[in-house]
Amino acid sequence: MRSKSAMVDGFQVFAVTGVNTISFAIAADAPARAGLLGFAVERADPTENERFFMFGFKVFKSLVPQPDETLKVSTFQHPVQSLVWDDFTAKPDRDYTYTFYPLRGKPKNIDRSATPISITVHTEPLFSTNEHDIFFNRGVASSQAYVRQFGNKKPDDPTLSREEQERAFQWLTRELDEAILRFIRAAQAGDALRCCFYEFRYLPVAQELKKAIDRGVDVQIICDGKDNGLPARDGNPAVAPFPRQDNLATIKKAELPKTSIVLREARPNVISHNKFMVLVKGPGSTATEVWTGSTNLSLGGISGQTNVGHWIRNQDVARQYLAYWDVMSEDLGAPKGVSGASAAGKAKNAELLDRVEGLAPVPTSLAGIPSGVTPVFSPRRGSAVLKNYIELVDAAERFSAVTLAFGVNRKFKDALKDNTIKSPLLFLLLEKEDVPNPQSTSEFVRLKAANNIYQAFGAFIRNPVYQWARETNARALSLNSHVVYIHSKFLLRDPLGADPIVVTGSANFSDASTNDNDENMILIRGDLRVADIYFTEFNRLFNHYYFRAVMELVLRNRPNANQDASLFLAEDDSWTQKYKPGTLRSKRVEVFTHMAIPGV
Repeated sequence: MRSKSAMVDGFQVFAVTGVNTISFAIAADAPARAGLLGFAVERADPTENERFFMFGFKVFKSLVPQPDETLKVSTFQHPVQSLVWDDFTAKPDRDYTYTFYPLRGKPKNIDRSATPISITVHTEPLFSTNEHDIFFNRGVASSQAYVRQFGNKKPDDPTLSREEQERAFQWLTRELDEAILRFIRAAQAGDALRCCFYEFRYLPVAQELKKAIDRGVDVQIICDGKDNGLPARDGNPAVAPFPRQDNLATIKKAELPKTSIVLREARPNVISHNKFMVLVKGPGSTATEVWTGSTNLSLGGISGQTNVGHWIRNQDVARQYLAYWDVMSEDLGAPKGVSGASAAGKAKNAELLDRVEGLAPVPTSLAGIPSGVTPVFSPRRGSAVLKNYIELVDAAERFSAVTLAFGVNRKFKDALKDNTIKSPLLFLLLEKEDVPNPQSTSEFVRLKAANNIYQAFGAFIRNPVYQWARETNARALSLNSHVVYIHSKFLLRDPLGADPIVVTGSANFSDASTNDNDENMILIRGDLRVADIYFTEFNRLFNHYYFRAVMELVLRNRPNANQDASLFLAEDDSWTQKYKPGTLRSKRVEVFTHMAIPGV
């Protein structure tokens, strides 16, 4: 949902609501910025009969010269010094009224006489009967909130009570796990579930599928069973097949019958990376709904790294996913022991590619993407699909955003490296900092602010400073060992425009995810609600990691630098200079001020 306030004395507030996150921007003309100390932000919740000033974090040094990690402050006294702000604590399907109070004067003598600006919004429901429901986990184990609530302890730490452990897991997962279980529970006797998983290592889901079988649901589960282990060699220990062994162990523990399991074993050198389910209803065997997204069925996939689950109620889309499942169930491709370079291996792999490509045509240009939902399945030949994704961001009208778990593909870089400061704004959220690979012979391309491209990457606060406590991460919490921060795979093109495009699913926007792996993606065009939810969650994650990434870079490159200017509030209106035309901050405001609002 998108909305804007009335203009009040040179101020206007713009809002985009998701499920749990509400993103705001404040347009302020030059007279309105004069003498501005910031905004006290008040939230009214009629559902719970609450009205209070939102908590802040940064403080005025003249008031609190030595803040520590126990400090809690309100924006009433320590205002928001930003024209872009988010509330990450909203609840689904709620009315809220936010009132922004412009503050002037001095920290010890605040002038509160300015007319406030109010805006009323409504958050999206978490579970609905709409075509789409979207579920993000928290994805930020490295956070001040986790420190304060759980002391950086593992969610199963024995020093936590059972109630605290459950609360820690709930905080990390939000409702992502519950959504998966609800999808399974939607299948009743006489229905069918067709599942396809890379990792099948989360016992509660396996047990829920067993319950479905017991109540008369026809459940068939494809999971990665590739024998890709390595023998001990040159002093290195043997490597067990992954995720085959863990998947088989979960199947056994959940007591799932062998007749319900299809192991994807062919082509052991690539991965069967899907994470989807299809609900097939009744005796007519009508495919009706799909669960997809980036979430592996593992503790880390659901509770650690950032992930999304996407529930689609669309018979045409479900029918296409069911047809893809049928292809996957045949375990096509060169079997173990048959080289893909041999004549027999090439023939087997060609059969797989032909079958996948024959399911449905896929768009290869912006103009070819229809309104609604378009599935794209892999593996497939060529780079047309990947180039289409690149075109979406390179030719955006104003703004795009992409999450990347395994770095920036070379094709993206080659297309974007000639962008200028006048090109569309692009945000990249990466698992790791994009740095040169010392083993690569190719010239390293750095996408940067001069290309109007800004990057955030997974990072956490390692050393306490003032009120920022030392944080942890998903690896330290024993939730993830490989991808620790960003595992989601989605792309947003002009998400606040009148014709937004969202690309989401299992593929990592790479050559391997297009040409080699079993993958699925969906392209969603023209659905403002979907775009708003993804946009607000991207904001939440990008803002979180951008601050930590910048802090990490500053400490690395200038370890003795005085950080007080960035860690305390400015004591005058000098902070508004960061919003001069052409700055990153001003561009972020403009994304909101140019957004399309239905009916306006």
